[in-house]
Parts: sequence; structure tokens; C-alpha cells
Amino acid sequence: MPNGRLSLGLLAAAAYAVLSHWLMVHAADRPWAIAALFGPLLLAALGFALRQRNGPLLAGLAFALLGLYGIVERGGVGDVNRLYVLQHAGIHFALFVSFAASLRPGRLSLIGGVAQRVHGGSPLSPEMVRYTGKVTRLWAGYFLAMTLASLCVYALAPWSVWSLLANLVTPVLIAALFVGEHLLRYRLHPEFERATLAAAVRAYSHKPVNGDAAGR
Repeated sequence: MPNGRLSLGLLAAAAYAVLSHWLMVHAADRPWAIAALFGPLLLAALGFALRQRNGPLLAGLAFALLGLYGIVERGGVGDVNRLYVLQHAGIHFALFVSFAASLRPGRLSLIGGVAQRVHGGSPLSPEMVRYTGKVTRLWAGYFLAMTLASLCVYALAPWSVWSLLANLVTPVLIAALFVGEHLLRYRLHPEFERATLAAAVRAYSHKPVNGDAAGR
């Protein structure tokens, strides 16, 4: 992925985050706003599932798109705020489960699989296997913390504060973790083979490497 396309994608994501916050504060219950908020996310996930050839995920997303169409046709839902909270907390909890499940003994962690794809599928060194396992635990902890934060802020704070957390704070934290880990990695482990941020982003979207044993 060329740097220009990556920068354009980041700008588009930032614009979408700002627009989402405005819509959730000023037009959260409008059917067209629901379509604008959920549609792009579901279509992006559908594209990812198609690239991965993941049948169950494709079926689930198709069902979700039909549900979104039904909501828009009905003119919305009763308490639309709960729908947004369910989406935000549910996505983060699903990511927590995915990252945590990859930490089972004898298997390559999720981040380890990404690192293996970045480096052309070559087996990782034992030190890199241990490091990527720690990074996977860090991301799993973040996703669980954000799930709990989403629910707590919704229960205890005004809706505008929750929208700020979901649409602006969340992507900033993800970007900070992603870039911060990338920079810290080579300070802690200068012996690791270098890889660009663009290569790492591209590796996340590709089909996982079949690596059962860590460091295999």
C-alpha cells in the first residue's frame, strides 16, 4: 500500500469519525443517519470477509446488512443509542476474544501471525515470538478495557460524552497504540528486521498464515 493511499485512508477515517460524532449528537435517531453510521462499517467488514473467504463472517454481515435495511425502512428504532453502544462495545469485545484466543499455548499469537506475513511468511525467531505474544496481550487488554469503558460511560455520562469516546477518542487511542508500538519495538529490539507501517497495515488485511506452533 503506497504511503499516499495510506495517508488518504487515514484522512478519510478521521473525517468519518468527526461526521459520526456530529450525527450521533444531532441526528442519532434519523433513519438516514443510522444508514450513514453503520453502512460504511458493514461494507468495509464485508470487503474484508470477501478477501478472507470467511463464510460464517460473510453470512453474519449479510444478515446485519439486511437488518440495517429493515431498520431504515421502518423509520428507525425505539432507543437508537443502545444500538450504537452495542455496536461499539460488541466490536471491541469480539476483538478482545479474537486476540485473547490466539494466545493459547503452542500457537502463534495474532500479532505474531501479522509479523510473519510482514516478513514474507518466514518463521519468527523465539525472541520475536515472545515479543509479539506480549503485544497481542497488550491489544487484548486494550479491547477489553474499551469494552468496559464504553458501557460505563454510556451508563454514567451524557450521550455526547459517549459519542466523543466512541468516535474520536477510540481511533486516536488505536492509532497511538499502533504507532507507539512500532516506534518502541526498534528501541527495545534493534535486532528485529525493519518493516514499514504501510507493510504492517497491509498484512492485517491479508489471509492469515497457517502457523500452529509458535516460532515454527
